[in-house]
Amino acid sequence: MAVGWAQDGAVQDQIDATVDSAVKRARSRLAQGESLLACEECGESIPEARRRALPGVRSCVPCQSEADRLDVHQNLYNRRGSKDSQLK
Repeated sequence: MAVGWAQDGAVQDQIDATVDSAVKRARSRLAQGESLLACEECGESIPEARRRALPGVRSCVPCQSEADRLDVHQNLYNRRGSKDSQLK
């Protein structure tokens, strides 16, 4: 059932768009290519075990942890809100 200006299935469309966006973002962040020997952020050496475990790794554990911590606060909202949700 449509509510306000929203079309039938609009809520599911928003959910699907949010999931698709998150999947694309996660795939774009996957490392590719040859692993670096030293972190591109701080210059510390990247342990061989990390390079073997994550092919294409570009940063050491502390720098990656910090980047992940900062990144968690971005893109946590649905930018495709319906007019109905904006009126509330």
